Amino acid sequence: MNEPRPGINRDAGDSVSRDDVRSFYSKAAVSVQESLCCPADYNENDLSHIPEEVRNISYGCGSPVNRAQLKSGETMVDLGSGGGIDCFIASRYVGQSGKVVGVDMTDEMLETARKNARKVGDNLGFHNVEFKQGFLESIPMEDESVDLVTSNCVINLSTQKKEVFKEIFRILKPGGRFVIADIISDKQVPEEMRKNQELWGECVSGALTLAEFQEVAQSSEFAGITLTYDYLWKEVEGIKFYSYILKGYKPDVPEGASCCKSVMAIYAGPYESVTFEDQTFLKGVPVEVDEIDASYLSMPPYAGNFHFYDPETEEPKGNDSCCA
Repeated sequence: MNEPRPGINRDAGDSVSRDDVRSFYSKAAVSVQESLCCPADYNENDLSHIPEEVRNISYGCGSPVNRAQLKSGETMVDLGSGGGIDCFIASRYVGQSGKVVGVDMTDEMLETARKNARKVGDNLGFHNVEFKQGFLESIPMEDESVDLVTSNCVINLSTQKKEVFKEIFRILKPGGRFVIADIISDKQVPEEMRKNQELWGECVSGALTLAEFQEVAQSSEFAGITLTYDYLWKEVEGIKFYSYILKGYKPDVPEGASCCKSVMAIYAGPYESVTFEDQTFLKGVPVEVDEIDASYLSMPPYAGNFHFYDPETEEPKGNDSCCA
């Protein structure tokens, strides 16, 4: 078994603990702490049913829910849900037939979230949100029970990030997805900063680089990982910290799909070429792939960009059909 590279499982030892993070956010639940992470820019249309008390103690760095393409009836879990703002936004999207679960370890945050869940439900005319106490590394949800996992500037607070992604993978249904807003550093955070409890609580010391974040997610077998720059948050000791939106999908490989059977894949655009793993696909040029890779290419973010055919029984369709 390969040992993780330095910086991937950022274990700060006894210097920064779960209790330190809990203490930071216990205080933030009862008194607004402007230094705790950066302000998320929410769409006002998403907030009309949410009490002001919840808005005041929201410490995210992005808006993952309104970028997640939630559908009515889906089940969403928000990690590190805090006062519940992202859960309450999602509540309207998934509707009465859907379900939203917020997971947080902080008593004070949970108390505020549960109190306001009743108000939000009354405003919407239905109650579909609940809050559970738990940890990112041990999510209190059943296997393959969730369509979407979100978090808003929380994973950087964990010292066991690989365990977090393993848990996300475990609870997602095949074909499910994560959409995460988090802080990314432009270089590895040095040991001295990682031992700084205040900087850790402020979403600085626990940040990963883009390469590290992608490696952690891929180690849990997620596919179709995309990373979208949002904005530069701050610079600390010569290191720049950015807000990013990160997405990934749990593969949904059909039963019976085999790496021994091949199909032909034609990339239809919009770019001149794309690369999947080590294979480059030129637009309009058939490429042989196995059935498992074909199932990956049928999922977001590739979905709709490829046409597949069995070379033994079918002829490739014309460019017009392919590109349509």
